[in-house]
Amino acid sequence: MWRLKIAEGGGKWLTTTNDHVGRQHWEFDPEGGTPEERAQVEIMRQEFKKNRFRIKQSADLLMRMQLRKENPGGEIPTAVKLKEAEKITKEATATTLQRAISFYSSIQAHDGHWPAESTGALFFLPMMVMALYLTGGIDDALSPAHQVEIKRYIYNHQNEDGGWGFHIMGPSTTFGSLLNYITLRLLGEGPEGGEDGAMANGRKWILDHGGAVGIASWGKFWLSVLGIYEWDGCNPIPPEFWLLPKSSPVHPGKLLCYCRLVYMPMSYLYGKRFVGPITGLIQSMREEIYTEPYHKINWNKARNTCAKEDLYYPHPLVQDTLWGFLHHLGEPVLQRWPFSKLREKAMGLAMKHIHYEDNNTRYLCIGNVEKALCLLACWVEDPGSEACKRHLARLPDYFWLAEDGLKMQACSLSLSLSFCSSTVDLHRLNPFYVQTFGCQMWDAAFAIQAILSANLSQEFAQTLKKAHGFIKASQVRDNPPGDYQAMYRHTSKGAWTFAIQDHGWQVSDCTSEGLKCALLLSKMAEEEVGKGLEMERIYDAVNVILSLQSDNGGFPAWEPNEAPRWLEKFNPTEFFEDTLIEREHVECTSSAVQALAMFRKMHKGYRSKEIEISIARGIQYIDDVQERDGS
Repeated sequence: MWRLKIAEGGGKWLTTTNDHVGRQHWEFDPEGGTPEERAQVEIMRQEFKKNRFRIKQSADLLMRMQLRKENPGGEIPTAVKLKEAEKITKEATATTLQRAISFYSSIQAHDGHWPAESTGALFFLPMMVMALYLTGGIDDALSPAHQVEIKRYIYNHQNEDGGWGFHIMGPSTTFGSLLNYITLRLLGEGPEGGEDGAMANGRKWILDHGGAVGIASWGKFWLSVLGIYEWDGCNPIPPEFWLLPKSSPVHPGKLLCYCRLVYMPMSYLYGKRFVGPITGLIQSMREEIYTEPYHKINWNKARNTCAKEDLYYPHPLVQDTLWGFLHHLGEPVLQRWPFSKLREKAMGLAMKHIHYEDNNTRYLCIGNVEKALCLLACWVEDPGSEACKRHLARLPDYFWLAEDGLKMQACSLSLSLSFCSSTVDLHRLNPFYVQTFGCQMWDAAFAIQAILSANLSQEFAQTLKKAHGFIKASQVRDNPPGDYQAMYRHTSKGAWTFAIQDHGWQVSDCTSEGLKCALLLSKMAEEEVGKGLEMERIYDAVNVILSLQSDNGGFPAWEPNEAPRWLEKFNPTEFFEDTLIEREHVECTSSAVQALAMFRKMHKGYRSKEIEISIARGIQYIDDVQERDGS
């Protein structure tokens, strides 16, 4: 039986800055649980499978079952049911709030955070399985129990037409279908195997929609390293971009952090033209996923071929012209001596940045797409390296187990998908904002504020005390090491991340919500919620928030925006728009303004003039970007 482990390490290859507070990972114990519990889990799985086309989001029933057993607590009050025209009383409202917070307290982890599934995209897990296959460690990293649950998840989220979507709520795409089909093959499923004809149905969908030549660019990359696509069918990802002067408007250090940390290892692997071993399985897949013989495919034409199901952002002419120039003229030159020396230097610089990021995030990486890429890049550089061992030790942080199977953690995209209608344009969600390994800090910050707003803080003081401990233990205490600005990093001392302290990446709204929690809890009695955050650490948080404001008054999520907007014309990611540069957001700006206003009210004197100006500029930004319809 699977068990959720909280704030636990394991092995010499894991490092931590705060004794693993906030870490959550699942372990399988074949002898675990009572017969009744194992039977209950099986019922949950069968119920999900039966209703999978109607209800596509899991309800985290395995986690809830475990934590409610570990947190027996008091009795949850009886529900108050009112008829349509019946008057709502204070007593009914108070009882309903008590019920909600009582239940929520019962699924709080012992370190103070609220564990939860945070996923939805269907391409995260395949990339990690492919990376593990290429390193030869798939059976070492994924036990038989892991592999069973991964296949369960993929089967449960296969669409009725046989394909797989970009995410669990989406229509089938070539990108999603190929990545999940290939993952099942790598995990041992035969071309005619799988539940209810899953493999044959998936392959039929793929071939009916043009085959693998139409997969989007990220898919072309992963199929190339596997050996079931050719590098000549990919648009260039030259590592030489890392050698451009920092003053260049197209220097990759100015890109959105998620974007540059995806294309950094991609450029290294592209520069190497790395291809895994061509096994019988790889040769078989070459025959399974194309509509014409592999040796007859026109790879130059395939470079710019994208299935209509995957194509949301067509390449502008200027972008295709650039890729054509680099492919036909640039690459042949850069692969020959003496220019090949330049390529070696560029790949070395890319790996220097990869190692810096790996160390600075305790090998969590900034997100799950980057995690798979950095693991593979480190293995290609040196299969026996300490970096590879540390990468593998952090894999469990990304896995989440629920009644629908095992998936890779992402971020709060799943919440959006659960409630969206088919008319919502999900392609406008930036893919780089939906990658991480949980939402521990983010959820805890709003849970604390919700409980405090209910005026039941004394009744749930123990819940708040635990959550307060988590907030204090999760604040980032230091800036990145060394000359971090030369490594394209920003100030992080005093920040809060989206997930846990070990991650290390500052986020404007997470820092703002964390600061609001710290300030609100500091007004409560110490014997109820514990000692408040020291003023120096409060000031550190204010410093981070102020440092992130853009010239237009708005606040971006991760870093100040340094790149021009026209760079988006060169966005190579066909299935998403607006992915290359950091930009400001109303939500981040709102959080920052609220936090600074609360701090100004409670602690006059510290950087007061700067805070006053920042708040005014933030409000002006919100006013400036409001649409005519009020949104």
